[in-house]
Amino acid sequence: MTASMTAFSRQEASYDWGTISWEVRSVNQRYLEPNFRLPEAFRELEFSFRDLLRKKLNRGKLECQLRFQAVDKAATSLTINPENAQALANAVQQLGTWFDGIKTPSPLQILQWPGILSDTSDDADTIKKAVAELFANAVDELIQMRLREGEQLVAIIEQRLDSIDAIVAEVQDKLPGIIAAQKQNLTDKLEAAKVELDPMRVEAEIVLLAQKADVAEELDRLVTHTKEVRRQLKQKGPIGRRLDFLMQELNREANTLSSKSIVVETTQSAVELKVLIEQMREQIQNIE
Repeated sequence: MTASMTAFSRQEASYDWGTISWEVRSVNQRYLEPNFRLPEAFRELEFSFRDLLRKKLNRGKLECQLRFQAVDKAATSLTINPENAQALANAVQQLGTWFDGIKTPSPLQILQWPGILSDTSDDADTIKKAVAELFANAVDELIQMRLREGEQLVAIIEQRLDSIDAIVAEVQDKLPGIIAAQKQNLTDKLEAAKVELDPMRVEAEIVLLAQKADVAEELDRLVTHTKEVRRQLKQKGPIGRRLDFLMQELNREANTLSSKSIVVETTQSAVELKVLIEQMREQIQNIE
């Protein structure tokens, strides 16, 4: 499916340890150009984020911003392990029955005993894993939006292609009459001049006029190019650069049609073609 390079996605998730949110913006660019704004604690993940983007996207300038709001758990990050504390109390009591003068340890001494306190602060790896998963979700959402935008661009381009085909068909229908009329016009002017002319020279002038007025080749190439544009719009993967090249070819034929025009109707048709081609070109700048 055709994808646009213009899109936006936002993903947010809340956990016991805090809240994380990603915002990813994408605009048109000749190459893939990602930029990241990350809290320092997550800077080491940037390489893996870039690798993910390279696997899923081909073109576009991306602004990726991560926000992280941690929950203040200073008061609750340390908890007493009741089983270990009870085991320690039993051991101290038993020692008191065996030895005289055993002092009861102070609370601070008890807390310093291995296994009494448990640190419930969240594992950094767990947080980073959640951040990476949420980024992948944000990228997937961005891709879906790019595809939806791409469908709209395809519809716009196909409308312009239909208009181009209609103009070309109209000129093709009128072309024989245009050439015949110009031949007759030249003959009438020569007869009106009432001068002796070499029949061979007259015939040569008529042939030259017919060659100049004959734009059938340009019209055929215009049809070929519009067919190729339609074919490319159905291809998988990035097609923006190919479409941009086809716009150049279409514009070239429209310019030639204009330069070879000998009647107002053909000139107007060439102008309309160039307007439609430029409108398509502007839209194609956003296609991946």
